[in-house]
Amino acid sequence: GLQHADGHSPILASTNPAVRTYDPAYGYEIGHIIRHGLETMYGEHSEDKNVMFYLTVYNEPITQPAEPENLDTNGLLKGIYKLADAPQGDTNRPTAQILASGVSVPWALDAQKILNDDWGVAATIWSVTSWNELRRDGLDADDHAFLNPGQPPRTPFITEQLTGHHGPVIAVSDYMKAVPDQIRQYIPNDFASLGADGFGFSDTRQAARRYFKNDTHSIVTKTLQLLAAKGEVEEGAVEKAIDKYRLLDVNAGTTGGAGGDA
Repeated sequence: GLQHADGHSPILASTNPAVRTYDPAYGYEIGHIIRHGLETMYGEHSEDKNVMFYLTVYNEPITQPAEPENLDTNGLLKGIYKLADAPQGDTNRPTAQILASGVSVPWALDAQKILNDDWGVAATIWSVTSWNELRRDGLDADDHAFLNPGQPPRTPFITEQLTGHHGPVIAVSDYMKAVPDQIRQYIPNDFASLGADGFGFSDTRQAARRYFKNDTHSIVTKTLQLLAAKGEVEEGAVEKAIDKYRLLDVNAGTTGGAGGDA
């Protein structure tokens, strides 16, 4: 079939200041967002009810974990929270930050394990529930700094969350790259985005994600590329990864097949 370029709906939503757009991965995230939306739109103490909430969900099976203890609910509602710490190990090894939304979050967790086991890279995983809200917060911080030159500037929430977390940032979603690219200017680290841009002729989900290069092994390889640019991984690591994971072969893709060949 034809996977057409339909990954732009969050970008369209961003053009309407009344729309609050979320791309959650898990059921517990959806629950908190829906509660927050109802309280915002209809709650007695809501400051602005002239908004609407837009959630994107997927027709793809996802293993649903229990809600984590000490969940950063504030971060979840503002757009990003830390889902999984980097695996423990040598404190001198290279580190990375993988930001993922929606159906991409399980792929990021798989990439975290591969990076640790095969390449000695410690990656922290962040669930981005709303690229749009993170950008909106960043723009508000920019406006505040612009109009209040005598006051200390406000730090955008995404910048605040990543403070103290080192290594390149790899942002991935199942939407076009322009969706995570919305936060690029607020990221102090080296940054790359992965997404589903253009048209992909594929008969399975696995082949489609491999074609678009936003699958698990593409996350791994892109992470290695950014680390290689800093000389933090062995020479030739990127070439080895492309060969090891057959990254140029769409039929070698394994990401997104939990629901069969739909």
